[in-house]
Amino acid sequence: MAWCALRSRVLPLPASAAAAAAPHGLLLRFLLSTAAPRHASHLRSRRAAIYAAAEAYAAAEMSQTMTPRFGRATRHPGGDASVARVYADANAQRPKEYWDYESLDIQWGEQDGYEVLRKVGRGKYSEVFEGLRPGSDERCVIKILKPVKKKKIKREIKILQNLYGGPNIIKLLDVVRDEESKTPSLIFEYVNNTDFKVLYPSLSDYDIRYYIFELLKALDYCHSRGIMHRDVKPHNIMIDHEKRQLRVIDWGLAEFYHPKMEYNARVASRCYKGPELLVDLLDYDYSLDLWSLGCMFAAMIFRVDPFFSGKDNYDQLVKITEVLGTEDFYNYLGKYGLQLDPQLERLVGRHIRRPWSKFVNARNRHLLSPEAIDLVDKLLRYDHHERPTAKETMAHPYFDPVRSSECSRTSSQ
Repeated sequence: MAWCALRSRVLPLPASAAAAAAPHGLLLRFLLSTAAPRHASHLRSRRAAIYAAAEAYAAAEMSQTMTPRFGRATRHPGGDASVARVYADANAQRPKEYWDYESLDIQWGEQDGYEVLRKVGRGKYSEVFEGLRPGSDERCVIKILKPVKKKKIKREIKILQNLYGGPNIIKLLDVVRDEESKTPSLIFEYVNNTDFKVLYPSLSDYDIRYYIFELLKALDYCHSRGIMHRDVKPHNIMIDHEKRQLRVIDWGLAEFYHPKMEYNARVASRCYKGPELLVDLLDYDYSLDLWSLGCMFAAMIFRVDPFFSGKDNYDQLVKITEVLGTEDFYNYLGKYGLQLDPQLERLVGRHIRRPWSKFVNARNRHLLSPEAIDLVDKLLRYDHHERPTAKETMAHPYFDPVRSSECSRTSSQ
């Protein structure tokens, strides 16, 4: 196994595999310009400059997100408790070391051996490159982390270790860092992804059913293991359409679920944020991922990307209420004892729910079966307790053709 030496620092290896693992080095080369010299001193100085710039960028972003124009909602006593309908005790049934990521002792690999081929993405917390191991044709993905708290790095690594080998979940192969700058990098399996803006418009009705079903497998698995992804969106779903292979990536915002614990509302990307985040209901749960999936699904079948698109978090809530109406929204707030900030309440206003038929047109009619409409309606519910779980969603009639195909393939093997 070409990657057994890499996996040995991420997950325990059987004794036989460990013995067969060849020693390896890791020089992570930041080939930021093909014309730039590759001397080690030059690379270190370029790396330091990028790291400093990233630190300043992160600080500026944080200061902006922590300065809201006005409040969102206040929680009053007397509202319903918010506890996950399923897998609420998933972590209570496991030993503390499973979810206590702060006590994780990371065994960093020496940084010498991977070569960066090209940049494939960037986010608030990382830069992502396609990499190649010298002397090997095996590609990988190198995620270079920007300055973040050690606690957050430990959480991401621990979650990836716990989910290793799960259905359609990206595999963490190694963890390395530069000895001088202490810049950490995570090494992942490579997926020959097609950009969703190119791929999604070309997908057939069956393709959409198939890939959403594959995504649900990953979500049900991580939920069953007590983990919320908290950033489900097309950018974090890698699809190799030729192999019909899907992987859920970027677990940097994922978190372990504990009943009645209050979590940060500054998670998920704006267009995929659930109502619970937009009104500061902080004891949310796995159902947040189902709202985000619902937003993805709506965008795919209605051919409107993104489906809800606000200028900021306040406007995002307005965009949602303009579609789903405000009657159910205020019933939702009342159920959980939430009172909107008066300025936000004026901004939201009053809206009548729009029927899903209003979104049907010549471009998307071939994707909109009664089952598809019913599924999107069930996923996009204000009340997170009314949304189906990942497992319940997989049982929806919309996925009957996919399940039938899987049964036929299994029986023929």
